[in-house]
Amino acid sequence: MNSKTSIPSRSTITLDTVNGNLELGKHSIVKASQTQAKVTVLGAVYCEGDNIFECSLSADNLEAENTVKIQGDLEIKGTVDVEDGTLEVYGNMTAEEVDVDRKVYVSRNFAGTHVEVGGSMRVEGNTKAESVEVGGTFEAKGEVTAESVEVGGSLTVRSISNIKFLEVGGSATVTGGKVEKVDVGGTFESNGPLEFEDIDVGGTARLNGKSKGRKIEAGGTFEAHGDLTFDAIDVGGKVEIRGTATGDRVEVGGRVDIEGSLKLSGRLEVGGRIQVTNRIEAESIEIGGTLEASKVLAKEKVEVGGSIHTNEGTYATVIEIGRKGEVKGLAKAQRVIIGRDARAESIYGKEVLLRTGAEAENVYGERVTIESRCRIHGEILYTDELKLGEGISLAKDPQKTSSLPP
Repeated sequence: MNSKTSIPSRSTITLDTVNGNLELGKHSIVKASQTQAKVTVLGAVYCEGDNIFECSLSADNLEAENTVKIQGDLEIKGTVDVEDGTLEVYGNMTAEEVDVDRKVYVSRNFAGTHVEVGGSMRVEGNTKAESVEVGGTFEAKGEVTAESVEVGGSLTVRSISNIKFLEVGGSATVTGGKVEKVDVGGTFESNGPLEFEDIDVGGTARLNGKSKGRKIEAGGTFEAHGDLTFDAIDVGGKVEIRGTATGDRVEVGGRVDIEGSLKLSGRLEVGGRIQVTNRIEAESIEIGGTLEASKVLAKEKVEVGGSIHTNEGTYATVIEIGRKGEVKGLAKAQRVIIGRDARAESIYGKEVLLRTGAEAENVYGERVTIESRCRIHGEILYTDELKLGEGISLAKDPQKTSSLPP
């Protein structure tokens, strides 16, 4: 059975090694027998509250109430349990289990297995743990390595992260590294290149630097300041990428702006407008509003409700422009459909259909159908069949030819 050393309240004692448990009364102070040395307790330490260790401390367990200050390193083999209080360590800290009701502060590095803090946690150095749970705020100036980090309020990591699962109720800011799964209720930002699996954010997600991952979901806005490689982007509001974006699919409810190129192996769906400085490549493209790019390439269909603006043309198997829409630039596909009262420049297709009231500069096709009240300001060339509706305005007579111009 362990012996016990008791220190009265409001007293100061100098210790070296305690063979057993150590009990401290309120407001008591412990010093080491040598300057900047360590007190070693071969048992547990019990603090009644507002205790100060003016030295490093090593023990099996630490139990305390109110505030405990360690003005050196803290080494606990087992559990640290502070009820209704704060733990301050002005050195390195190691412990197996940590349960503190209010606040944890570590001025250097922290290493542990499971950490649970009701209020806030701040580590000036590196943090390494299997799991960290903080009810309020967690700030780490050094690297954070953990299986899981769960924070109710806000998280700030000022160095790189290596976290498998990150869940934050409010806002989270990291400085690059690797976070496999991100689940943030408000805003998530990485101030450096980030490698990830899934990012799920209720508000805004922002990446800085060249990043790579799988799935990005944001209820509001997603921003990437640098090249981005991904599998899927699903955003309710706006997407802004300053760099080249390469992935499988993109689905955005509002607007997309990309200062680079967009290359997808799957589909692109945008409810509003998409503007890309360079080219767009995708399997299929569906835009509710306006599409702007230097060039558009789709293996299957390009369907735009509003307008298409390109410098080098739009190429697909099927191109369809909605009612009162507009196509600026070449439109070339197996089948081209220009909606009612819409306008287009040069159109190339095996099958070309201009619906009622549509306008075009030039029409080139194998089988061409032009419905009533359409206007053609240039020429019509066809190789197989031409159908004309009533009230059509033609600048030139249509010509049947053996081949279409390249």
